[in-house]
Amino acid sequence: MKLNKLMISVLALASIAPAMAQEKGQEIDSTDVFYRHLNLKEVVVTGATGDTRLKNSSAPVKMLTGREMQTLSSTNIVDAIASQPGVSQITTGSGIAKPVIRGLGYNRIVVVNDGIRQEGQQWGDEHGIEVDGQSVGSVEILKGPASLVYGSDAMAGVIKFNSYPVVPLGKIRLNLTSEYQTNNGLFDYSLNFAGNKQGILWDLRYSEKMAHEYKNRCDGYVPNSQFRERALRGMLGLNRSWGKSQLVVSHYHITPSIIEGERDAATGELEVPYEKLKTYKHGMPYQQVYHSKAVLNNTFYVGEDRLNVLLGYQQNRRQEFEEAESPDDYALYFKLHTVNYNVNYITRDLGGWKFTGGVNGMWQHSQNLGEEYLIPEYKLTDVGVFGTATREVGKWVLNGGLRFDHRHLNSYELIEDEAVRFAAIKKDFNGVTGSVGAVFHATDALNLKLNVSRGYRAPNVSELASNGVHEGSVRYELGNAGLKSEYSWQFDLSTDYASRYFSAEVALFCNRIDNYIYLHRVNEVIEEGYMTYRFDSGDARLLGCEVSLDVHPIHSLHLGTSFSMVDAVQLHQPEESKYLPFTPAPRWQVDAKYEMNHHGKLFCNSFISIGLDYNFKQNHYYKADDTETATPAYALLNAMVGTDLNVRGKHVASVYVIGSNLTDKVYQNHLNRLKYAPVNPVTGLQGVSNMGRNITFRVVVPLEF
Repeated sequence: MKLNKLMISVLALASIAPAMAQEKGQEIDSTDVFYRHLNLKEVVVTGATGDTRLKNSSAPVKMLTGREMQTLSSTNIVDAIASQPGVSQITTGSGIAKPVIRGLGYNRIVVVNDGIRQEGQQWGDEHGIEVDGQSVGSVEILKGPASLVYGSDAMAGVIKFNSYPVVPLGKIRLNLTSEYQTNNGLFDYSLNFAGNKQGILWDLRYSEKMAHEYKNRCDGYVPNSQFRERALRGMLGLNRSWGKSQLVVSHYHITPSIIEGERDAATGELEVPYEKLKTYKHGMPYQQVYHSKAVLNNTFYVGEDRLNVLLGYQQNRRQEFEEAESPDDYALYFKLHTVNYNVNYITRDLGGWKFTGGVNGMWQHSQNLGEEYLIPEYKLTDVGVFGTATREVGKWVLNGGLRFDHRHLNSYELIEDEAVRFAAIKKDFNGVTGSVGAVFHATDALNLKLNVSRGYRAPNVSELASNGVHEGSVRYELGNAGLKSEYSWQFDLSTDYASRYFSAEVALFCNRIDNYIYLHRVNEVIEEGYMTYRFDSGDARLLGCEVSLDVHPIHSLHLGTSFSMVDAVQLHQPEESKYLPFTPAPRWQVDAKYEMNHHGKLFCNSFISIGLDYNFKQNHYYKADDTETATPAYALLNAMVGTDLNVRGKHVASVYVIGSNLTDKVYQNHLNRLKYAPVNPVTGLQGVSNMGRNITFRVVVPLEF
């Protein structure tokens, strides 16, 4: 479908199907949507050129508040944000999800948590994001290359998980959050204790989550889809006239089982590799993933300037258990050490100019401590130097910057059975990136934005040197030592408008990538029972758009629509290998929300909403060697009710009931890896479907002293 024809269709749909309010459940009259919109734009975000107000960011940034996060039904933190236009997720069951921004994922997205980039062997298909969703106070989603600030791997964008704001001076806060989901019996709770006494800050949180197998009408309960996670986080800080300092220490542990999808040849039912279904105990195979982290973040005031100094250490341990005869003996065991550093200096306004300069990077050491091998041991050193500038001239905001990166990779040789399993690799990668953009505030309500950015990503060890069976992906993977760094040029053009009764946003983008690295199937059998996949590269082009409309025709009623799509192709390729693998299907969302009782004595800020999430057919897929298959269209009906509870005029709790896939639709998302599980010999259908109907009950109890 041509982009211009698609845009016409989108605008036609938008004109007759208005959407959801931008901020849900805020303690403010619904007629003040325009003012809420303006206030949100005053939020400071981390754009492509450093800290900037949201309304002045030429690069596309989406902000999700803590209140919005509470109204989203999810089984993990990536699932919680995947409903946003332009954002998708690659899933393996309900416990493992990887973010995708505008058709790009894996090592092309940088996830920032507690101020540092999350590093946890994210090259793997079944390697999720080790972040406790209960500790996330807000989310920034930067769409497009952010290599200028974050270096290699930020080619598709950045997802920044912000912690909750510190407690006001002299206050103590105690929060309890809990929820239950009917489909997979998910139960979780999180207890938070925080305070601020004379500028001495503390914040303690413990979270736990468990789920048994999820179900759908086609497969019944899906064996080995259960998971369990625990997280502990502590912060100790100091606020003084000279600046502020915070030390964050956290530990995260998840035990996801690995879905294989084997079926009984006679009945076609999924085989259960343990005694009974609906168990919270892991099955076989399964993983144990531990992520420990310590971050020291300091801000020093130098007159009206700021000096930020951050130092962090992460340790990620990933163990995979495969044999039922020895369930406690790991086969694969990756242990990754990462040291992160970031020093930057932000100036005050100097004659209309604001400058930021700094240096950041990381050091890594990955060890193989198991009996099986997929990637070699390696050491990696990253360093980057950057500078940005911003200037406001009348109604114009101009920004830009440059960055230089250097990465040194040293992987080690491994001899196994007198043969070379991994050859030693020593490589250096250099990247020069930049960004330039402009924002024109045509009126108080209308903004026009243009941004051009250069992205860079060095190939990871998996892409360069894989040589082994990847049990989680059920395939044999081969690296390619000849791969070069990816480079991209992205052009973003967007406009947003907000009035008292109407708001709209249109974003168009074009992304051209040189040396795009992808994994595809090859007709070669190295290990019996496993298909062989190899990493290769080519040139790619991605075009797409995101359109959203919000209409507020009467008091407390919000109607609207959003549409997002990306067309991702490989250049100079035949039809069967023309499209990039794992490209999300176009998606159209409509929503209607009615708010009431904004100032009720018992019930306050109550609302009810209903929405439709329609995913179009995806027939643009990588066909060569049966790497991918087409995905039919499907529609999901969702609904939600929520309210705050007051006692004697004081807010004591927030309660939400969220219904997902209410019609119990049987479907497979195009980015669901379980699509490619074994074929049902009775029905002829391949793979495992997504979760069926699910009802979430959530309660949030805030106490402040």
